[in-house]
Amino acid sequence: MADRGSVELNSEECKGCGLCVEACPPKVLKLSARFNQYGYHPAEYTGAGCTGCGICFFACPEPGGITVLRLAA
Repeated sequence: MADRGSVELNSEECKGCGLCVEACPPKVLKLSARFNQYGYHPAEYTGAGCTGCGICFFACPEPGGITVLRLAA
């Protein structure tokens, strides 16, 4: 199935709580092995499979942490 969306994650806003990772229906988000400047493991997009649903955006407690882009049909 073709991707219907994409996710942009701001790794410096992310506190590594994992709420977006757990909330993502297609499971295309994961916590990174690297640290951000604050010492957290930020969430990252695996690069494929996003449906553009936006659930990760609503689950994220950090304003500006996640931007969901929907691809035009």
